[in-house]
Amino acid sequence: MDLKDLYQDLIVDHNRRPRNFRRMPDANRVAEGFNPLCGDKLTLYLKLDGGTISDVSFEGSGCAISVASASLLTERLKGATVEEAEALFADMIPLLTGKLPENAPREHFRKLAALEGVKEYPSRVKCASLSWHTLEAALKNAGQPVTTE
Repeated sequence: MDLKDLYQDLIVDHNRRPRNFRRMPDANRVAEGFNPLCGDKLTLYLKLDGGTISDVSFEGSGCAISVASASLLTERLKGATVEEAEALFADMIPLLTGKLPENAPREHFRKLAALEGVKEYPSRVKCASLSWHTLEAALKNAGQPVTTE
């Protein structure tokens, strides 16, 4: 199976059965994101315990790539430290846009590496990055909705 097949299979699976798709009433960080280009809307919930993300979930609607990216994000970040989440964000946007150097370590992406295929579809990069920009706002406790524009 090549990366494109893995990319498609993961996107389809996470879109059909998104993980951690629920409201989190006891979240201590909440951020909203919106992609005006395709209408994706997302609310991301974080529960921080000290410096650790003890729980993460999302609600919203959007295209398959947007939903799948948010689902993969929640799976990957549950139990991660804030520092790990910030480092992953710093690498994730270059991964999605095709600007991550070839020799950059990729182990910390795990399943998220499959999203690298989105770089082949520039109009979909904003769909895949919406949840990541929303994560950044939640970590900073920004309080303002984020947009991909």
